[in-house]
Amino acid sequence: MKEREKFGSRLGFILVSAGCAIGLGNVWKFPYMAGKYGGAAFILIYLVFLIILGLPILVCEFAVGRASRKSTARAFHELEPQGSKFHCFSYMSIVSNYVLMMFYTMVAGWMLYYCYATVTGQLAGKNAEQVTEHFSGLQASAGTMTFWMVLVVVLSFGICSLGVQKGLEKVTKFMMLCLLTLIVVLAIHSLTLDGAMEGVKFYLVPDFSEMEKVGIGNVVFGAMSQAFFTLSIGAGSMTIFGSYLGKDRSLLGESLHITLLDTFVALMAGLIIIPACFSFGVEPGAGPGLIFLTLPNVFNQMTGGRIWGSLFFLFMSFAALSTVIAVFENILSYAMDIWGWSRKKAVLVNVVLMIILSLPAVLGFNVLSGIQPLGEGTNIMDLEDFIVSNNILPLGSVVYVMFCVSRYGWGWKNFLKEVNTGEGMKFPKGIRVYMLYVIPTVIVVIYLKGYWDMFSSKSTGVLAAWMVISLLVLAFIGWIIFGGKRSSKSRRRS
Repeated sequence: MKEREKFGSRLGFILVSAGCAIGLGNVWKFPYMAGKYGGAAFILIYLVFLIILGLPILVCEFAVGRASRKSTARAFHELEPQGSKFHCFSYMSIVSNYVLMMFYTMVAGWMLYYCYATVTGQLAGKNAEQVTEHFSGLQASAGTMTFWMVLVVVLSFGICSLGVQKGLEKVTKFMMLCLLTLIVVLAIHSLTLDGAMEGVKFYLVPDFSEMEKVGIGNVVFGAMSQAFFTLSIGAGSMTIFGSYLGKDRSLLGESLHITLLDTFVALMAGLIIIPACFSFGVEPGAGPGLIFLTLPNVFNQMTGGRIWGSLFFLFMSFAALSTVIAVFENILSYAMDIWGWSRKKAVLVNVVLMIILSLPAVLGFNVLSGIQPLGEGTNIMDLEDFIVSNNILPLGSVVYVMFCVSRYGWGWKNFLKEVNTGEGMKFPKGIRVYMLYVIPTVIVVIYLKGYWDMFSSKSTGVLAAWMVISLLVLAFIGWIIFGGKRSSKSRRRS
């Protein structure tokens, strides 16, 4: 049997895993979430949830990957007790990674396009209305969006085709080092703008009266959800990197380094955007349009704005591409683990498949704009995002935690042994009850509140129907976790 590929260095593992976690959720969503929910008070709560909720789940994913030496496609099959149903989650994981990339490749294409448009001066001198029209024009052009989406798919799979060390690790390390350099340069420049210190104060000095204006409950749930989603956990995207990892380092320390790097980028992204917004009188909680509609206006008012705008969208492109490449590696590993395909064959098949699957999200803004699956004003991308972000990611995290700590899965002793193998920080033995009961409960609350927030404004019938669907999905996850027969015998051969 062919030996499992491995990372060439510890730094490679940390940067590649961080590259998967560091995506548009950090550099796009986090700044406007911080602006919307009161700045520093939101960030403080976010950091707490990141440590007590996100970090343990990340450790679980890495442990399953390293112990099984497989992607999610086969990891549960290798480790689960006989008669267990945990392997059924493999199919949800595969679906999740494909559906995520069906719209993420398009958004990554937007970032590349805006980098190109800014470098070539297409946005220079435009007023606010013209900047808005430019973005609307992009979305209305199926051909333009398809071109940039295809470029992202071909480029990213091309990098993955070179292998773990020569492709994934080498290129992602370069992109991540460039990303970290760019973000520091951009943040320093943002701090030198007139009036920027007011933005820094809003961003870094907690003012809990701002929380009260928005609603403490809304801020807490917003921070909890952002902490949960920022690490890309729940879909098995991190499991594959655990499978390429050696046994010389314990997993808690490695997971903590990745969490800190992910948090650093999110905080620095806010330090770029929010002071600049204050400097030019722009609302920092402007929402998802902040990147494409608001910031180009800010750059147009800056001295040297074309240069700073180009660097900003280059930074955004690196953040998006690092995630796409990492998830594509996971997708390739499914074909290699399940069917024994060569990497080359898996790449060729998935390039074609991914382009076809990404087209509905692209066409949902133009040709298929009449399709509004989640109600008026929504599009196909919204549905795809809802499937992944509101369903598979949170519930997948429950599956991972329960698999690692419950008696129905791999089990606490096996998990601890794997996590604590190697030098470095050791995972605490005394938090099994917390992981077994508290984390799943919190996630289920987030999951149900996500459905409520999405559909509570609809008619009573629509809300009731979607809440029934959410409970049926929960029942399916419960069947995966508790539906098998308990057994002390693992399927895995020593």
